[in-house]
Amino acid sequence: MIPTSAPETTAALRELARHSHAVITEHQDPGGAYPAAPTFSAYRGYAWLRDGSFTAEGISRYGDVASAGRFHDWVDGVLGRRREQVDSLRAATARGETPPNEAMLPTRFTFDGADGSDPWWDFQTDGYGLWLWSVVTHAARHGVSLDRWRAGIDVAVDYLVTFWDRPCYDWWEEHVEHRHVSTLGAIYGGLVAIAPYTSVPVLEVAERIRALVEAEGVQDGHLTKWLGSSAVDGSLPSCVVPFGLVTPDSPTAAATLAKVARDLDVDGGVHRFTADVFYGGGQWILLSALLGWNLAAAGDTAGAWRHLRWIADQVTADGDLPEQVDHHLLHPDSRAEWIARWGSVASPLLWSHGMYLILADELGITAKDA
Repeated sequence: MIPTSAPETTAALRELARHSHAVITEHQDPGGAYPAAPTFSAYRGYAWLRDGSFTAEGISRYGDVASAGRFHDWVDGVLGRRREQVDSLRAATARGETPPNEAMLPTRFTFDGADGSDPWWDFQTDGYGLWLWSVVTHAARHGVSLDRWRAGIDVAVDYLVTFWDRPCYDWWEEHVEHRHVSTLGAIYGGLVAIAPYTSVPVLEVAERIRALVEAEGVQDGHLTKWLGSSAVDGSLPSCVVPFGLVTPDSPTAAATLAKVARDLDVDGGVHRFTADVFYGGGQWILLSALLGWNLAAAGDTAGAWRHLRWIADQVTADGDLPEQVDHHLLHPDSRAEWIARWGSVASPLLWSHGMYLILADELGITAKDA
């Protein structure tokens, strides 16, 4: 899968994989958390389950069993300490009560596992499904027993089977009033992954998720941003690969990837959604890698390579990968307000580096190939 006609380019792509591993492991907290971005004002000091789980997958694929294991150890400890909170939430639900969003588990944690001290759009369930998928995939790849993370797994499973269908914020911490298809896909993927290793009937919930999305989350043959919408989102390819909410060889998968590419892909860089005003609505490194990953899985190797090369072209002067780039802003007039609020775009973003490692591995580009 590695092109032989451009050895210099291939060497540079391998070097970016090596650098990506170095960036991630250099900034990993001693306790195991992967910070979202070590210098960005709004992300510094926090770790997300969503970002970290994808980053851990890239690190696991790269062969660093210890670093990925420390991340999963950290999540296991954080969730294990939330046992009482989840039991209380489930008991309230059993009594017919609806716990407020503020009482639910957060989407991001401080490195010591606490809630954040500043306001955030915290109620998001996708990260809990994503972590289940990530830890099961890592354990299977490297022959590690899931018993090591059993306490956290049990908490995540109990939380998801109770609250999977509740509206919450999406991957981008927006629209708490909706049920988002990418969130449902992440939960589905996590429950299916953990099904062989739990006595909880998670596959029953997974099938309910699939039926719900088929009924309300498909428009003109493609998956939609949220139930009842007609728009797409750059996160939707995750519902195909890796989460399998729709099978890669299905017409829905093909239509979804085609619609995302048509509406959001410009020259290999992928936008989040057409109405995105965050930093002007740039192209996101991690979404380009996600679409490339899906293309590689679908057999479109040339398309996957297009995205890998585009990502490599976005490195900063320090060789790092940012969160997004501003070549094709969707709403350029909104960029200045975000710079004034939070400073320059986050760089390095560990999730960007982790997703590059995933796509690079999918295409055979690793330091081990040198």
